[in-house]
Amino acid sequence: MTTEVLKPSRGYALIAENDVHHHDHGEKALSGFWLFMMSDLIIFGLFFATYLTTLNKMAIAGGPTPHDLFELKGAAMETAFLLASSFTFGLSSLAMKYDLGTSKVVGWLVVTLLLGAGFLFFEVSEFSRMFAEGAVPQRSGFLSAFFGLVPLHGAHVTAGCLWLIVMLVQIRVFGLTDAVKSRLMRLALFWHFLDVIWIGIFSAVYLAGVAQ
Repeated sequence: MTTEVLKPSRGYALIAENDVHHHDHGEKALSGFWLFMMSDLIIFGLFFATYLTTLNKMAIAGGPTPHDLFELKGAAMETAFLLASSFTFGLSSLAMKYDLGTSKVVGWLVVTLLLGAGFLFFEVSEFSRMFAEGAVPQRSGFLSAFFGLVPLHGAHVTAGCLWLIVMLVQIRVFGLTDAVKSRLMRLALFWHFLDVIWIGIFSAVYLAGVAQ
């Protein structure tokens, strides 16, 4: 009586090998993206430190103070738009995770994009108002630091909105493939990261500035 050792077919082996390859590639991409965000966090930390060191009389040098410039209502609107966009992105991620349909994933992503665009609209309006009042970066060290930190975050949100548009096009062309889902996961991390950074800006720049 002979015992046969059952071996997986060649096709099965190729499929398994391909799955492992995609899994390893996804893990490497996610790990690399975490490293990118950590480096980005260091950059934001440097800009935060620069801004906080300019909150003194010498850095303001007779120019407008944070209390003179900042309108908490506008900053609160920006905060509401960005927090809401993070929530809608989370709903899109849940729809993707539980296979609730491509239409729901896309729908929440579109809402997220519109909220992100709304945030940028209010931010640009704020900068325009400040420029009209003569509060330009070269006016004082404080304003130079402010226009280094806050627009840096705005540039990241702009990049996130463009990335969202690219992902919507990819979903339209390729569907919700594993590769597209992996890119959406990285974009979600990036978007929530910007939300956390904005909370820091709103607290350290706007709330603290109005309280002065």
